[in-house]
Amino acid sequence: MDKLRFQVDSRLATLLSQEYASTEKAIKELVDNAWDADADVVRIDLPAPMTDEPLTITDDGSGMTEEEISRHYLFIARDRRSRRGERTAAKKRLIKGRKGIGKFAGLMAASVMALETRARGRCSRLRLTMEDLAQVQDIEQLPISHQVEACSEDRHGTTIVLTQLHQGLAYPDPDKLRQVLLQEYGRQDDFTIFVNGKRLDIDDIRGSYNEEVETLPSVGEVRLRFAISDGKTGLRQPGITLRVDGKAIGKPSFFGLDRSEDFPRKLLNKVFGEIDADGLGPHVTAGWDGIVENSELAQAVEAFAQAKLRAGFEEQYGRDIQLAQARMQKAVQERLAKLPEYKREFAERAIKRVLDRYYGEPESKVEPMVFVLLEALERSDYRALMEHIAAATRGDIGAIADALDQFGLADMSYLVQQAEGRSLYLDQLERLANETNTLESQMHRAIASNLWIFGSQFSLFSSNQTLKRQIEDYLGKAFKGSNASKRPDLLLNENLHGEYLLIEFKRPGHALRHEDYQQVTSYRSQLASNTGKSIRVLLLGGKRGSDLPLGAYVEPNTEIMLFGDVISSARRQVEWLLRRLP
Repeated sequence: MDKLRFQVDSRLATLLSQEYASTEKAIKELVDNAWDADADVVRIDLPAPMTDEPLTITDDGSGMTEEEISRHYLFIARDRRSRRGERTAAKKRLIKGRKGIGKFAGLMAASVMALETRARGRCSRLRLTMEDLAQVQDIEQLPISHQVEACSEDRHGTTIVLTQLHQGLAYPDPDKLRQVLLQEYGRQDDFTIFVNGKRLDIDDIRGSYNEEVETLPSVGEVRLRFAISDGKTGLRQPGITLRVDGKAIGKPSFFGLDRSEDFPRKLLNKVFGEIDADGLGPHVTAGWDGIVENSELAQAVEAFAQAKLRAGFEEQYGRDIQLAQARMQKAVQERLAKLPEYKREFAERAIKRVLDRYYGEPESKVEPMVFVLLEALERSDYRALMEHIAAATRGDIGAIADALDQFGLADMSYLVQQAEGRSLYLDQLERLANETNTLESQMHRAIASNLWIFGSQFSLFSSNQTLKRQIEDYLGKAFKGSNASKRPDLLLNENLHGEYLLIEFKRPGHALRHEDYQQVTSYRSQLASNTGKSIRVLLLGGKRGSDLPLGAYVEPNTEIMLFGDVISSARRQVEWLLRRLP
């Protein structure tokens, strides 16, 4: 019986090389290979446009032996994870090359790709050309010249040289290439990339670059370097990295700007940088994953960084914000003029906050929010009605009756507006709950002052500074050091009868488990021992896990709710009210 075998058309290499959307992304694929080879340094030399100069990529990684070339490199579409695992051998990096086709990325930009790789005292050379590929029907029949010679034992790494660059394509742009590489490798401490001799760094971000140095009391010299992108979309890894003695501490942050109500959140995705503050050394946690809570030195660094970041953003985007406000102000000026002076001043401040918060959003989205705000201010006639009622004399029964009738109609009108406002709120809350990347803290802020969504029995609960401090004190003691990453998001409330309500928020993408139920009931026990109060518990999340207790297995005064069910129930109540109000 004759044996059959698959044949691979020689056009496969061409088709694979065309998978990359641009020359810069094809080069990035070759840099990924250097990352996977545990390289410390990669050097990329680009040709001048419209010349016959080569494009060269050199790394000091592990290189490849003759056996690796024949068994692995020339094996098309073989996933290296299947033979070497998810991480590299020396640096334990997460492997990026997953499809086994990155070797053809060079043919995206050039007709000839030469490879030289050095490992264990041997230097191997290969050469692939589009012309040779076109001469064979089956890529398995392609003859590949493989030259091997001895070299120094201490030489290791790989060099790829691309020649005869495709004249029909745009030549690789150094600036564009830096943007592509920064998104992936901008925060790697042990992987340095040079493009045309210049090290890839913060100042390569397309936009404005700032460098500030200041000596702070008890902290010493603090150096802040950051760039603000002028691109339409945000950066992939935005934020400022804190470094102490050269080590990165925790994740990139925005030094309090993300907590500022008057700062456009979308702009935060455009900043990229790092701040060196060696004076914070004594305040770094043992695991080098954060700064100890309530550090006064860290607060001083935050204040310095926030002020400099604000100044940088105002210089680059202040004019844009002002123009957006001017366009909107023109549309609402006539309505503002009709408002009493005290309302007008408040309206202008409120409109500015809306424009700042929704910076970058289309006007079709922002304009309705501004007009809803103005509508509420224009219709807030309770004060006038109360004055009218107070002015009616005790003997003028008819005037009193008329005034109370007007008050009832105004109250009815207010209920209609409130119901419509609640419906709009539920729309936005549902949108937030449906986003898989929404955090517990974001749901907390959206719901904390709107407990009516859980039903009338919850609407009279509210929080205050004392309750917030009790929660902060408890969490500060229970979740510190390496345990801080497990800190829950809790809200403590009290109603008119002195009853306590404890809410734990889980992110919408999290499936509630028995473990979550046990945790929140244990929080109740510990808080109850501190406050001397009985506490009702509400666990709130996105969906139910398979082991979440139900019915009789749930402790008294304990409720488990899902965002979707809560929003649907609240929406039915609002719709019922709207159907019955004139």
